[in-house]
Amino acid sequence: MSASPPIWTSLTPEEHEFQYNPQNAFPDYEVYRQRRAPANQAALETLTRHADISYGDHALRAVDIYPAAGSGPSPVHIFFHGGYWRAQDKANFAFIAGTLVPLGITTVIANYELCPASSLDAVAESALAAMAFTSLRIGEYGGDPSRISISGHSAGAHLGAEILAHDWSNEGVVPELQGATLISGIFDPAPAAFTTVNAQLDLTEALIARRNVETRPPTLSCPVSLIVGGLEPWQWIDQTYRYSHHLHRSGFVPAVHVLPAFNHFNILDEYLETDSLTVRTILGHAGIEGTDA
Repeated sequence: MSASPPIWTSLTPEEHEFQYNPQNAFPDYEVYRQRRAPANQAALETLTRHADISYGDHALRAVDIYPAAGSGPSPVHIFFHGGYWRAQDKANFAFIAGTLVPLGITTVIANYELCPASSLDAVAESALAAMAFTSLRIGEYGGDPSRISISGHSAGAHLGAEILAHDWSNEGVVPELQGATLISGIFDPAPAAFTTVNAQLDLTEALIARRNVETRPPTLSCPVSLIVGGLEPWQWIDQTYRYSHHLHRSGFVPAVHVLPAFNHFNILDEYLETDSLTVRTILGHAGIEGTDA
């Protein structure tokens, strides 16, 4: 018996755009970034930062590293930003280091190649390269390569899942990943091909198939937490559940959380509070305190 087509294929174009283009669903999205701007600026001005550390030839293959204070190697956290694989910059996410560094976590905020100048393959490959670079070089910045965790938001969550699913056997390093926190993610690129965003993504069937992390079992084993906003369109929320089912079929038992008060953009405010679910989860992965609740 043939499988039923995905439910999103029956949506009208207008409803599909609402469900799968977060800026369409939340047109005031810029307000949330502006609210975080003071905390972001404070982190940029007050924290020790190794800026624009290159991990490849492309200009966007660069990370900002914020070392934790103190002696001895510290746990490390890498964050991959969202922007539907075609927007945003690491400088807008220094506030994450502003929270994690005082808690003893060396924080790496990654840039990566962006569409349309690069293909989604190159976007994913650059995120993998950032992971490999951090694993190999973070010791130079006071981080412990055996205690690395990752998180990502939206398209960044997809890149986190790419790291989990990648075959690392020929990369010269197998990351010792201690945990992954994937927030409001898109895990199958197929629905994006039917949004206006595809004018920049230029997705093809073959490209979608290669980058669909719902069909590729993880190769790295670590705790995985999936978080999504309860105010997000239900099709977007469903992506988190579908990826959760995929992980279950692959032998994982992910923690899944729907946070009622959050939409696709203000969910990043979770990184501002030391007692938030997101930060407590990252602390748990770092072995500092808290749990992967």
